[in-house]
Order: sequence, then C-alpha cells, then structure tokens
Amino acid sequence: MNKTLLALLLMLSGAIACAADKVPAHPHIEVVTTEGTFKLELDGKAAPLTVANFVKLVDSGFYDGTLFHRIMPGFMAQGGGYMPGFILKETEDTVPNESGNGLSNLRGTIAMARTGDPHSAGSQFFLNVANNVGQDATSPNLDPVKHTIRGRWGYTVFGFVLEGMDVVDTIANAASAPNGPGGAPAPVIPIVIKKMSRITYE
Repeated sequence: MNKTLLALLLMLSGAIACAADKVPAHPHIEVVTTEGTFKLELDGKAAPLTVANFVKLVDSGFYDGTLFHRIMPGFMAQGGGYMPGFILKETEDTVPNESGNGLSNLRGTIAMARTGDPHSAGSQFFLNVANNVGQDATSPNLDPVKHTIRGRWGYTVFGFVLEGMDVVDTIANAASAPNGPGGAPAPVIPIVIKKMSRITYE
C-alpha cells in the first residue's frame, strides 16, 4: 500500500476513534423553526466525525437564525448554511465523507449536503422526505454506488427524525420560488431555524 495513503488512513482512523470517544452514541437535538418543532436522534457510532462536527455547531449556536434555503417536495429540505437574505454563513471545518456507514438516505433521515468534492461537507444538511436510494428510474440515489472500476461517494446519513416528521413535510412542501442560492427553489416565506439545541435528560 502507498505510504502516503496508509498514513492518511491511520490518521483518519485515529480521528474517528477520538471523535467517537467525545460524542454520545445517540445525542438528541431539538430544532425549533418558524413552521414548528422537530427532534432528531443522531448516530455517533455510525458517523462519529459528522456527528461531532454537527453537535459542535449546535452547541455554538451556529444554526440559530439560519434558513431552509432549498426545498424540493418529494425529495428533501436543505438548511444550515444561509442567513436571511441568503447571506452565506461559512464554517471553518469540513468533514471527511462517512457514507457507506450502513445508514441509507431513507425518508426521515438527516444527511450532510456537500459539493462535488465528497469531503466538502461543512454545516449544511438536508432532511430526506422520500426514500432517496434509487428504488426506480425516477428516484435519485444518494447512497454510495459501487462500480466495477471505481466507487462513487454518497451523502453521509448521520441520524433520523425522532419526532415531528409532519413539520419536516410542511417545510419541504412550502410554496417556493427559484430565488435561493444559485437559483435553488427556496420558500417564498422564509423558514427560519429559530433555535437548535441538544436535549438533555435528567
């Protein structure tokens, strides 16, 4: 094996182990929006780096006041990267892709958005409102796809909606116009994340 690749794999495995030690196995997150409240359960075992990054952003208040800036009925609702007026809210860190962790982009799951670079996920996430796993010719497949020569990275799933899927559906089905970032379909009436916080149990 190439020495550089081996060193990278060892470094990544060390980072995953460290992240897994610092993050609860299944943290719960409450998301209060202008359309209602929903709750998430994250999987810190399947996606330790992604969950560690997400929880860090939640604890810092990063998501408070951000928008759902891209919605597509029957597909997903995306948020966590823009303030009102579609002002980009950037993050310093990106997260290595953890797709292929056994979690699929099924209805009710939360996954990380990214660019064409598979390791570019930062703060933006999306909520699947359909089974986006290529069940038929018209269904997108957001999971990793194996090819004979190469593999294609998927979108990292790191949790699911524990309560309030009706609120998520309302967000995804809101009236929209192509006035979001890059012409993305965005809610006509802005949908704001008022507060995102960890749920602690006594």
